Amino acid sequence: MTPSEFISFVGQDFSLTAGQEAAFAALDGLYRDWNAKINVISRKDMDGLYSHHVLHSLAIARYLQTVPGLYGQFASSEVLDLGTGGGFPGIPLAILFPGARFVLCDSVGKKTIVARAVAEALGLQNVEVVNARAESLTQRFDFVVSRAVASLPDFYPWVKGKFRSGILYLKGGDVNPEMAAVMERHRVPAGNFHTWPLDAWLKDSYYEGKLVIHIEK
Repeated sequence: MTPSEFISFVGQDFSLTAGQEAAFAALDGLYRDWNAKINVISRKDMDGLYSHHVLHSLAIARYLQTVPGLYGQFASSEVLDLGTGGGFPGIPLAILFPGARFVLCDSVGKKTIVARAVAEALGLQNVEVVNARAESLTQRFDFVVSRAVASLPDFYPWVKGKFRSGILYLKGGDVNPEMAAVMERHRVPAGNFHTWPLDAWLKDSYYEGKLVIHIEK
């Protein structure tokens, strides 16, 4: 998927400004340049940057559109992207939601170098990148987003008490045992869990079985 193909596809569901279109288009060159120095995306998958990484990140935003009021709430919120790696899903979401504030956190320093450099090159004033472990964060956020950095039973304790509204987690496979473990260990009611299949929006076979898992506070 080329930058122009990506912008054409995303523009069907999101109203992008010229500045947002330019920022999304710039991701291709920025990640190709940085990935040659610090590997944050499989080099065999660089041609899949938009189809496998940027769209994957924006699936969170597409899910938010399906829940009345949630998209607008997220648009002015404080968001933690935990385990951001080279900036996913945080940087695509920060481009789309300029009124939200994002903290992109990863414990691997060289990955945060890439995320910070990309955010600075794009002029994203709503992004802060930190090299830290989740346990060291003292700030509370409205939302936590993440792209499958661990199983849900491992991930949930890292962010428990750090969010006011919810978790939006990108995960694939059979997630029912993981959700059941979080319900049991942390007494999260079953009604607080919602799942949304990404192939409801993204028809590529790559997304079969992948979900947005929304855990409400």
